[in-house]
Amino acid sequence: MKIRVLVFEDNDALRSSLKNILEALDYDVRTFSNPGMCSEFYSSEHSCLLDDSCSDIILSDINMPVETGLESIKRRFSNGCKVRFRALMSADWDEFDLKQAEEIGCKIFHKPFDLKELIKWLDNCRKEIEKI
Repeated sequence: MKIRVLVFEDNDALRSSLKNILEALDYDVRTFSNPGMCSEFYSSEHSCLLDDSCSDIILSDINMPVETGLESIKRRFSNGCKVRFRALMSADWDEFDLKQAEEIGCKIFHKPFDLKELIKWLDNCRKEIEKI
């Protein structure tokens, strides 16, 4: 079974590039321009309530319309989300957001991020997931 990745990114070019790169690396990728577009992730009746997560990995921009990536991840996890691996990316991190992201266990990427660093993190996530 392929590793499932949800990508939340409002920049069309970056979202499309991430989708193409991750699919070439054999990930099952679903992309959204904001968290509100993903019914499984945004719904109060998400699949984690059924002991199955909607994804294996969440990769999200922090600054998006509707709700920030940080707010969205915090809300989902406070409601029982079971996605084990999550990362946030931004070009303009502030200390408050960095601290909150670290507190909820998010990997942090600074835009423009090093693609090799992202792929290495994803490979490490894949290895952990395949151990289960």
